Amino acid sequence: MTLSGSHDGKPVLPPLRFLNADAGFGRTAKEIRPRHAFPAAETARAIPAGGRETPQARLLREWRPILARADVPEALARRAAVRAEAMGTRFAEELLASGEVAEADLYRAIAADLGLGFVDAVDPESVMADQARRLASLRDRHGLRIAMLGNADGTTTHLIADPGIDPAAIRALLAGTPHLRAGIRIAPPSALRAAIVERSTGRLLFDAQHRLLLQSPEFSARTVVSAWQGATAVAAVFAFLVLLWLAPVATTLAAHLIASAGFAACVVLRLLAWVEAGRLRPRPLPPADPARQPVYSVLVALYREKEMMPQLLAALGRLQWPRARLEIKLVCEADDDETLAALRGYRLPPTMEIVLVPPGLPRTKPKALAYALPLCSGEFVTLYDAEDRPDPLQLVEAWQRFCEEPPEVACLQAPLAVANGGASALSTMFSFEYAALFRGLLPWLARRRLALPLGGTSNHFRRAALDEVGGWDAYNVTEDAELGVRLARYGYRTGVITRPTWEDAPETLAVWLPQRIRWFKGWMQTWLVHMREPASLWRELGPASFLAVQITSLGMIVSALFHPVFVGSILYGVAKLAMAGEFAPGDAAIGAVALGNVVIGYAAFIALGLVTLSGIEKPRPLVFVALTPVYWLLLSLAAWAALWEIYRRPHHWSKTPHRRASRPAAPGR
Repeated sequence: MTLSGSHDGKPVLPPLRFLNADAGFGRTAKEIRPRHAFPAAETARAIPAGGRETPQARLLREWRPILARADVPEALARRAAVRAEAMGTRFAEELLASGEVAEADLYRAIAADLGLGFVDAVDPESVMADQARRLASLRDRHGLRIAMLGNADGTTTHLIADPGIDPAAIRALLAGTPHLRAGIRIAPPSALRAAIVERSTGRLLFDAQHRLLLQSPEFSARTVVSAWQGATAVAAVFAFLVLLWLAPVATTLAAHLIASAGFAACVVLRLLAWVEAGRLRPRPLPPADPARQPVYSVLVALYREKEMMPQLLAALGRLQWPRARLEIKLVCEADDDETLAALRGYRLPPTMEIVLVPPGLPRTKPKALAYALPLCSGEFVTLYDAEDRPDPLQLVEAWQRFCEEPPEVACLQAPLAVANGGASALSTMFSFEYAALFRGLLPWLARRRLALPLGGTSNHFRRAALDEVGGWDAYNVTEDAELGVRLARYGYRTGVITRPTWEDAPETLAVWLPQRIRWFKGWMQTWLVHMREPASLWRELGPASFLAVQITSLGMIVSALFHPVFVGSILYGVAKLAMAGEFAPGDAAIGAVALGNVVIGYAAFIALGLVTLSGIEKPRPLVFVALTPVYWLLLSLAAWAALWEIYRRPHHWSKTPHRRASRPAAPGR
């Protein structure tokens, strides 16, 4: 079921305050000022004291008895009227979007003024609408505005639960047909929506688990390895062991040369990206016209994130978007009691809705996102994680880019930046790696219209394209990378934007290692899924994108798996030289190949990272030179552990614990 933020009762945590439809939330009235407040003179002109009555004045006159019953301040009502006319929205929508009027209070006042009954809770089983209509209403911005309810005595009631309700129109209807009054009730839209969601839970869960599997089974990771892939892998391992026994030196050298191809491909890609890479430079944005801005849906998947709530709500509150056209879905597992208790301790704004995902396998983030997507009404959809602090103008930049680009651009990836890069050696290298990826590699691929792996957060989608390709794969543990490839196979492109999302890197091995194992496992899943039919992948992507996918998935996996082999070959050669004073020709060749791969691989990795870090993020370059060999060995450990996990528990999701940032990210870093 779905629970909207309630204004009833005392919150466990201090309530969040809202000044108007564009004010951020998570701050008190003394901490922020309205960003888009209308000047007093403009409001006075819109509602003059004398002369011809303006539409706004007439609207306020019609609503005045209701506003008095709901105790709505006149100044707030005037601002809402001005905004409704300017934005093309309804007066009630703007009143509720301000966050200063409780939905239940407003609709109770409407019912009392019209002389109609008021319903504050709706029995899900009483809603007389078929499944298709119920599901369609959940993704409609205004929902099921009028519903028929079946009563226990066999009669029916017409329930009006319209977010843009027009009391004047209802009053005129009742004046002409007063006999209808007995069969009409008023309810808050959230009450009817909650009933419909509860009634539809089973179907929503089934679709989240099986939609992609049923729609496009060739793209689902429910079955990780196809029959021919499994047979090929077994045959290759058997052949390698036999050849290693018959000709150990020649077989070892051949294996080194084959693995070198993966290393070389990654090196070349990094060097090509290095030529054009640069630091993080947010793009200046032209003024946005609020009247043109569509509904934007923000999904935030949460699991055991109690500690992150204050930081997360403050970060979401800084997003700049008209509040009447912003919907934020806080997607929680229904049995995650701690996170839900923390959320319910806040007086959540009307833009936010808690979505409860019922228990069911697989327990993954993409399944939760797939469950919540049918509840979204936005033309555009993005997702964030609990620890994210997105740039306040990120939605605006994404929308403006979508307006500039052709429809084939289905996704825009915002750069992810690390705020705690200097906290530990691991977080230092994590920030170095992220800078190279999001400021170097992904922009290079996007400029050439090549398929690219998405990051796990801050992806902005055209909703229509996301629906067409089947949404997220509930069984893939790096659903982001897989979705990037699938979009490309459908003929869509992914671009990048410049406004970043700041997050914190893992600071300890206990946190970093499970997360990286999951990532490697997901990349393996993605490669195996899309290589079930290599000829089809080649045909649908084209040669260039096909090669890019091989490098960014298989190449990175092979590099991580073989890195310790190369290091071992170098150490073996050095030890043998120290003891025997010379190399056998075969050993010399193996050592040379291994040394060349390691040195060139390190150099390309370090070069790309250094050119993308800003001065404040960059310690002495020798720090990265010293840490890279250790970091790469840890990556190899994660890759080998992922290889074992993909055999033992391919769909297991290792949760990454988060903690609040010690200091906020500076937007100008």
